[in-house]
Amino acid sequence: MTTQTSPRPLTGRVAVITGASSGIGEASAEHLAELGARVAVLARRADRLDDLVARIDKAGGQALALAVDVTDAAAVRTAADRVAAELGDADLLFNNAGVMLPAPIEELATDQWQRQIDLNITGLMNAIAAFTSQLVRAAAERGVADLINTSSIAAQNIFPNFAVYSATKAYVTHLSRHLRVELGPKKVRVSAIEPGIVGTELQNHVTDQGALEWLEGSKQTLEWLTPQDIAQTIGFLASLPPRANLQQVTIMPTGQPS
Repeated sequence: MTTQTSPRPLTGRVAVITGASSGIGEASAEHLAELGARVAVLARRADRLDDLVARIDKAGGQALALAVDVTDAAAVRTAADRVAAELGDADLLFNNAGVMLPAPIEELATDQWQRQIDLNITGLMNAIAAFTSQLVRAAAERGVADLINTSSIAAQNIFPNFAVYSATKAYVTHLSRHLRVELGPKKVRVSAIEPGIVGTELQNHVTDQGALEWLEGSKQTLEWLTPQDIAQTIGFLASLPPRANLQQVTIMPTGQPS
């Protein structure tokens, strides 16, 4: 006898996605909604969020748009209160907001260093602070919750001129390992996903000429991952049996060597 897998395995769950106005966050919101979750989408661009919610609603899902800058801790706490009030406690938090601004360290691009630290680390911690209590409550009630953090292959490998970005992502991966140990006994799974090159708006913010040339060259020699590839991976992680926690997932373009 074969076991049939539900086409909507996340029915009844409440997913929060940061950085949801484009790329991986946008694709993940749509995919998680397809899998049955009610989704709250957080980002700064309200118009993009409204369009996303309209598409999800049209497809038969349920979504809540919250225009929030995750570097604003008070605003994220307010958003968390709205999620609980309007959708119920979140049992899936996908921390995806981030920025990549490579540059040689000798350029002393301190504004760019700070922007990456503020968004990739502080913004992530703000969301964790705002939603962890919901995840724990939801896990106690429903038997499972998920905290999934977007890291990068840069957390593991060395890329010239990407030092600050890579360091922020190493923080994300190492933090996720520690939080899994803390929260796992409370039925909250914690995962870090480490993608290689994904075709998103992330590359649009790059100003360093050397990094731009490297990215353009890679586009000519290999097929980049798509946001949908990552979204499907997020859906897979959240759909696993509650006993199973993939703590660290590296997903690479087939042709990317490192």
